Amino acid sequence: MRIGVTCYPTYGGSGAVATALGIVLADRGHEVHFVSYAQPFRLGRFYERVFFHEVEMEQYPLFEHPPYTLALAVALHDAARTHDLDLIHVHYAIPHATSAWIAQQMLGSDGPPVVTTLHGTDITLVGIHPSFQPITSFSIRKSDGITTVSQFLKDETVRDFGVAEEDIEVIPNFLDTNVYEPGKEPCRRDTLAEPGEKILMHVSTFRPVKRVSDGVSVFAAVAGRMPARLIMIGDGPERPRAVERAKALGVADRVVFLGKHGAVGELLPCADLFLLPSASESFGLAALEAMASGAPVIASNVGGLPEVVPNGEAGYLVESGDLEGMTDAALEILSDPDRWKAFSEAGRALAVERFSADRVVPKYEDYLEKVVEAHRRDGAPQG
Repeated sequence: MRIGVTCYPTYGGSGAVATALGIVLADRGHEVHFVSYAQPFRLGRFYERVFFHEVEMEQYPLFEHPPYTLALAVALHDAARTHDLDLIHVHYAIPHATSAWIAQQMLGSDGPPVVTTLHGTDITLVGIHPSFQPITSFSIRKSDGITTVSQFLKDETVRDFGVAEEDIEVIPNFLDTNVYEPGKEPCRRDTLAEPGEKILMHVSTFRPVKRVSDGVSVFAAVAGRMPARLIMIGDGPERPRAVERAKALGVADRVVFLGKHGAVGELLPCADLFLLPSASESFGLAALEAMASGAPVIASNVGGLPEVVPNGEAGYLVESGDLEGMTDAALEILSDPDRWKAFSEAGRALAVERFSADRVVPKYEDYLEKVVEAHRRDGAPQG
């Protein structure tokens, strides 16, 4: 297949998964064309059969906010026509599903089918806002195929956007278990913590929904009981509050903010425990990456996380905001080497058996091919 892929190219789960999917599909013999306003951050080197098309944005005094949705539609139209795309696969509904539908209408009977993959806040936060809900619902329902990364997100989409349950395929996020694995070399542990210190780690976009200050509070309670260090990876609007929380709790000298990092797979194997105290997670890719790297997880019992982290097997799930419960769970794991080892091995095994690229990408491949075949059989949609 010749596949056009649109995603947000910035640091975040949807862009990471979309890029990884495109790379693996290209490795499996398909031709993949990324279309976005910048090169995806994980597309850092040459890959055979992978191409990037930058969306051209004209700066014009009349436009206070340049119309990216329309510019993207034109770029998708041009890529589909020039490279005879069999399919357009967009990740994250706003505005990608809308742009893809516009491009499809511009192409008419020659337009390829559109598959929209929903990742989370495009449904649970942005898409549900009254200013976006009607166009989000319209664009999703006009897609020829729809996937969600968890059953939780499927249920939310059915409930809030009027999509028929049978029209949505659940295909979970995935990772390369050779990139995320225990004992990864080179390990940076000696540069992150002092000998004898336990390393707690958090990776996110530092948005309010991630509740990063809660992670600092849990760490401070743990650090009051044992030598420990907290490594914070990522950046976003909540970072200043997290810094202030660390100062207020007297642990600023033991909390390291690394900022955005392009090689998280080198750092996660150093973690003795991974913290994800989010208010909402449609999947929890960071938790999966930690599990694959051998780190037990303490996370909120919200959204799609129970589908990723089996409570009491690879870590513990605690109600969001229950800092005492998270602290107790963290201390239980860190104080019991046998339990830590069992959780570490179970998380790694689960990541390999259920969420590896080898297990998940063929599901995407089969679904995309099914949509293409149905489109060829039934013809292009009529608006």
